Amino acid sequence: MAFNILETTIDEIHAAYKSGQLTCRQLVQMYLDRIEAYDKKGPAINAIITLNSQALKEADRLDAAFKTSGFVGPLHGIPVVVKDQADAAGMPTTLGSVLFKNYHPERDCHVVANLKKAGAIILGKTTLGELGGGDTHGSLFGSTRNPYDLERTVGGSSGGSAACVAANFSTVAVGQEGLASIRRPSTWNSIAGMRPTAGLVSRGGVYAGWPSINGSLGPMARTVTDLAKLLDVMVGYDPEDPVTARGVGHAPESYTRFLDKNGLKGARLGILREPMGLGSEPDSDDFKKIDEVFNKAIGELKAAGAVLVDPIIIADLKALLAKRAGSFTDEEESFKRYFSRSSNPPFQSRAEAAASPDFAKVVRRSQERWKRAPDSNAHYE
Repeated sequence: MAFNILETTIDEIHAAYKSGQLTCRQLVQMYLDRIEAYDKKGPAINAIITLNSQALKEADRLDAAFKTSGFVGPLHGIPVVVKDQADAAGMPTTLGSVLFKNYHPERDCHVVANLKKAGAIILGKTTLGELGGGDTHGSLFGSTRNPYDLERTVGGSSGGSAACVAANFSTVAVGQEGLASIRRPSTWNSIAGMRPTAGLVSRGGVYAGWPSINGSLGPMARTVTDLAKLLDVMVGYDPEDPVTARGVGHAPESYTRFLDKNGLKGARLGILREPMGLGSEPDSDDFKKIDEVFNKAIGELKAAGAVLVDPIIIADLKALLAKRAGSFTDEEESFKRYFSRSSNPPFQSRAEAAASPDFAKVVRRSQERWKRAPDSNAHYE
């Protein structure tokens, strides 16, 4: 009986490897075939920017290793896609933009190196909000469609990673978040996603990394169990990102040990009901539909034993959000540090990139965010 990749999990794949039902090569080919059928053709979800030309070769290496000595690590033969904001050697890091379409980093980012060491197969790089923020549109690829409703957005900015998991283009995915860029597309594509606590996951080799304060790579998956398994591999100290020193000694042997079906009993949760999204329209029909889903989820939390404080009020919430910190200086320094990993960076500064003739092709919102004044605190994704 052929293995079914739809909605499959890490444990199911590993069980199939052990039983002889499946090989890494077969699994990778199944995902590649599905991407071929549905990403640029058919519904044209358009979630992939670059496929890894070495994925099948890597699968063969892992199959040979398995025959000799078993699994090479906890993610042996698990196909992963990565938001095209993090470096994976052999593939360009484009930021979804024509500005960087030919930028080929020379080495993996810290997290990708960890994934490979754990046995994961980097299947490809995914679409994102151009230049690392905003909804999932970009001058290099166009727009990404939501697998559940092709007329709707996947959200951003890690929309390609979310769509890939939802559409069964990969087993799990890596996203990046500054403000809500993992959690929003995860919600809108009906998958699980999280932004790790600052210092747990390195941003070395990731655009918008140190010394900017907001960004973090994070796991995205169909199940919370797979989310925890992926997070296990991503965490760790990296001298390229000094903030990771704060995480030393705080990561458990495995985050899966916290998976408790009764974990909400007695948990005290505050319910924030004041609309806070950019351009929210509380009186719209769509908002009311989402409100129904939101209230249903609150009911499920209560049924699971949570103690709810409903509503919780944050005084002057919108005024506080308008004043949230953003640093033009940090972002410029982050740009220079990121491209300093390369012997042949495409630009020496953001100003030089903005002066490129191709900058006019960048989606307007990304242009505005890129060029905002040094004293502006307007920072959004």
